[in-house]
Order: sequence, then structure tokens, then C-alpha cells
Amino acid sequence: MTSPTTIVIGYVPSPVGEAALEAGLAEAAARGDDVVILNSPRRRSTVDAELIDETASDELVARAAAAGVTARVDQSDHGDDIVETFAEVAAAASARLVVIGMRRRSPVGKLVTGSDAQRLLLDLDVPILAVKTAR
Repeated sequence: MTSPTTIVIGYVPSPVGEAALEAGLAEAAARGDDVVILNSPRRRSTVDAELIDETASDELVARAAAAGVTARVDQSDHGDDIVETFAEVAAAASARLVVIGMRRRSPVGKLVTGSDAQRLLLDLDVPILAVKTAR
């Protein structure tokens, strides 16, 4: 029997994060993978609305267990570069896949503000599953 592979799921407490979590857990359950749920705070941030607390972290692990998936939450500090954090966490976990959620934005919004999701798609050396929320 081979050991399970790992999926890294980018998670923030939002509909986008929930879409990524659901897709990642479904993929992990279907393939027998373990999961690392990455909820990364910004460096030097005293308050970060995207950072979950210990109770929410425990609830995510319980949701994964209910889906038949072994999971842990990683809250590595991503500082100024979320792509680097994803790359480090994926490498440390020997991840076979990264799952991210994507927000719907206008073409002008993408041009003006850039996109962490786009940078992840272009720069990570791991296959990426990008999901959107249902309309």
C-alpha cells in the first residue's frame, strides 16, 4: 500500500475559501489524499480578517475528517509574497496539487489590482485546481 499524497488548499473564511475547501476535500476524499489547509496571515499584521482562530481551525479539521480526509491547518506567515508561502508549504508537504478559490472580477479590476491567483497559476510548479463560487 502506498502512502497518501497531499493536497494544499488555500483557505480564507469567505465564499471563495469555502469553494476551495469543498473542492479540495472532495478531490482528497476521491483519491485518498491528506490535506494541508493553508490559512496564511500577513506579516506584521496585528488584525487579519482572513486569519482563522483555533476554534475555526479545529472545525475545518473536523469537516475534513467527516469527509474521510486527514487534514491539518498551516498558518505560515506569508509576509509580502503569498506565492512564496504556497511554494514553501507545497514543497514541504510534497503536494501533488494546490487548490485555490478565485474571485470574479472585471477585466479592468484585474488589470489595475493584479491577482494573487494569477501569480499562483503562473509561478507555482505544482498543478493547481482553481475554483469559483457558484453564481
